[in-house]
Amino acid sequence: MKVNIVACETINVAVLEHHGAPALLNDSVKIFIDWRKQSGLSPVTSANTYGIAYNNPETTPPQAFRFDVCGTVTQAVPANVQGVINKQIPAGRCAVLRHFGSHERIAGSIRYLCGDWLPHSGEASGDFPLYLHYLNLPPDTAEHDLLTDIYLPLQNKKTA
Repeated sequence: MKVNIVACETINVAVLEHHGAPALLNDSVKIFIDWRKQSGLSPVTSANTYGIAYNNPETTPPQAFRFDVCGTVTQAVPANVQGVINKQIPAGRCAVLRHFGSHERIAGSIRYLCGDWLPHSGEASGDFPLYLHYLNLPPDTAEHDLLTDIYLPLQNKKTA
């Protein structure tokens, strides 16, 4: 697996915060999709889709699990019944790994990035959670053709 280090710009996102069991995450995704349809910010026409993973679903108690379902925006999100709010993914250095295939198997790519690559890279995790950039989405893309970039924020290197 190839990991690249890139400089990322700040990304303004509309966010639906998911709190609770990972098994219920798709319910939150459906609510976010409903908001996107009502707001006109479909990923097909304008917005990139992201997910911010605050903790590991394999090691976090279900009631403590947090994940933000996100789409890029260029203006403030008005009040809405779905509870979508504004946030930012901050600028900074990130390690990026491209995951090919099903979202169900993405945990293996994340384990490689955080558990294998990071300890041997000479880098250290930054202050922002790992996030995902979904480059294409079902149902428009077959599961085996899905592409997701996994971003691991890194500490900024000090210059002498």
